[in-house]
Amino acid sequence: MIFNKACEYPALQSVPTEVQLPIGFQAVLYEKENFKGNSVVFSAHDGAKTFPVAGTNLKNVGSLRVLSNITIVPASRRDNDMLDYATYGESGSGWLQKGMAKSAERTSWFSQAKFGCFVHWGVYAIAGGEWNGMKAFYSEHMERVAKISQADYQEHFIEKFNPMGFDADQWIRTAKDAGMEYFVITAKHHDGFAMYHSDAYPYDMRMTPYKADPIQALREACDKYNIKFGLYYSHAFDWEHPDAPGNDWEYTNGGGDLHLFEGELGLWFNQHPELVPRTAKYYVNGKSIPQIVELIKKYRPSLLWFDTSHKLPISENVRILQAIWETDDSVVVNGRLSRNHRFGHGADYANTGDRAAETFPTPGLWETIPTTNNSYGYSKVDFSHKPPAHFIELIIKSAARGGNVLMNLGPDANGEIAQVDLDILAEIGKWMKANGESIYGASRTPLPVQTFGETTVKDNKLYLHITKPVAEKIILGGALNYFNRVYMLADSAKTPLQTRHINQFDTEIFLPGDVEQFTVLVAEFVGELFPGDSRLLSDSGTNFLHAFDATYISPELAHGDGKPGNDHVNTFTSTEQSVIWKVRTNHKMACKLEVKYSTATADTEGQYSIYTGGTKHVGDISETTIFSVEIDGEKDIVFRPQKLDSEFLRLHGVQVTPIETTFAQEVHIEVDTTDLGG
Repeated sequence: MIFNKACEYPALQSVPTEVQLPIGFQAVLYEKENFKGNSVVFSAHDGAKTFPVAGTNLKNVGSLRVLSNITIVPASRRDNDMLDYATYGESGSGWLQKGMAKSAERTSWFSQAKFGCFVHWGVYAIAGGEWNGMKAFYSEHMERVAKISQADYQEHFIEKFNPMGFDADQWIRTAKDAGMEYFVITAKHHDGFAMYHSDAYPYDMRMTPYKADPIQALREACDKYNIKFGLYYSHAFDWEHPDAPGNDWEYTNGGGDLHLFEGELGLWFNQHPELVPRTAKYYVNGKSIPQIVELIKKYRPSLLWFDTSHKLPISENVRILQAIWETDDSVVVNGRLSRNHRFGHGADYANTGDRAAETFPTPGLWETIPTTNNSYGYSKVDFSHKPPAHFIELIIKSAARGGNVLMNLGPDANGEIAQVDLDILAEIGKWMKANGESIYGASRTPLPVQTFGETTVKDNKLYLHITKPVAEKIILGGALNYFNRVYMLADSAKTPLQTRHINQFDTEIFLPGDVEQFTVLVAEFVGELFPGDSRLLSDSGTNFLHAFDATYISPELAHGDGKPGNDHVNTFTSTEQSVIWKVRTNHKMACKLEVKYSTATADTEGQYSIYTGGTKHVGDISETTIFSVEIDGEKDIVFRPQKLDSEFLRLHGVQVTPIETTFAQEVHIEVDTTDLGG
């Protein structure tokens, strides 16, 4: 077959033996009719060519598409050219700057909200994480895990999805009662199925017995309860579309578990840039962008939430961002749309890892996305639900560090939220109702981590969150302010608590008897809050200096995603790399010091050093070592590699435990060494 213009053949009467293409043309051959099944791309971008059909992965050729005016450039140039255009444009002022200039205005509500509701809900809820004897850790990935065909997915999932128990008002009312200020629902997840009525690409709810539009119902309920409405859209990962990344069990696509077209060198679109035009034209232009624009116009979301940007090249992700802001530049875009080498998260705010319990220091606005158990979609086999205290502490810690919590639920196939989730939300709601003032609109605290817990700040109020057991009193450390009044947030009378200034940094606050975990105090001050730069150590309990809370971390070091057990600093390659905590005591303290770390393998070897007060201690990775140290006044605790092999430890932090000694209560007296002259 000879081609000299762009064309499409949704059904072929006979199988071609060869394909002749002029320069700048590509042909995409599909095994089945209507551009389905396995495929192969013939590319003549660098010169006219003739391609034999025999010998490809196709058993048959049922349909064919021809693209023209194709220019292929190396991946780095392709992405940089797109970023240059977005940044500078033809006239020197690109659309990206104009869009980012409105980021502060767009995100003003987001920076105040702090706590939101994430819902993963789709036809995959029918399986509940288990299908034909196979289990999916993330139940929303059941189709991929079990390699379910499109025909079976439609028969057993789409055509049986009939959530008669779905009540949009009850969902949003529950979120509101839990203290949530925004709501994000999966409009399309990786299965490619639209949970709304999509005229742009009608693979949607009208194919189910339910027929109705749950997204519209949720939009209206959010308006009723004054909750910001957001939509999740899987822009880069789509198992339904034959030209999208992800489905490699029915289609010949990159981005899936088989790692097709990747070899040992990297992502499919970088190793085979000639495959990008097909995905850009038929998936990005044909489904992803049209549906995103449709969602914006139809439901007026305040937030669009994207995921798995690494499945598409940066150039395509940036084109999608342009389409969003051309449609409505007031929509907040999360950081998983277009993470790239030149603009970090490339949008309005950053996202941490999934299910993170700890957060690496992240500048600007950011958001963490815990879920009540481990799966985001409904799972009938996952009973790992965390207690309400887990989420309350995460909300506090996130607010203290400048972030939001978008907490996930996975309703079942009938549209109902599990009772265990409702119970968790109810307890969080009780706490937020009493203490939300300390969270909503709070700014990142400038103070170090406290011996009693965390602090948040808003206007002229410092909120003290007691997250650890305390007795009779606490010490607010590292604030060089005089506090006009300190009282319990739950006390409507604002009865002043007794306080005593220990020194210029620290204020002792006496509590009215025993207090519950997560009790919040308010310390009012005038003017600006002036922080000290060192962390006060408790002389009566264990101090854990988390790696993520270090004063300084060498910039070459990487970090874990913050999940339990994966909250560490890693990739040490030099004895010059440091992790430093600046600490302080008000009297000389004898302590036990232990470095907390993990290793990738059981036979990891090497040595580390830990400096305290100028004294160097050395430990072997293969042993658990507890050092005896003295800390007197303000000191640095410095961790460095001492001896590195090919693998080194992953640093979680340092545990400092006071030891009762004869000098444990000696008051530390600072000596004035200022030279005032003669």
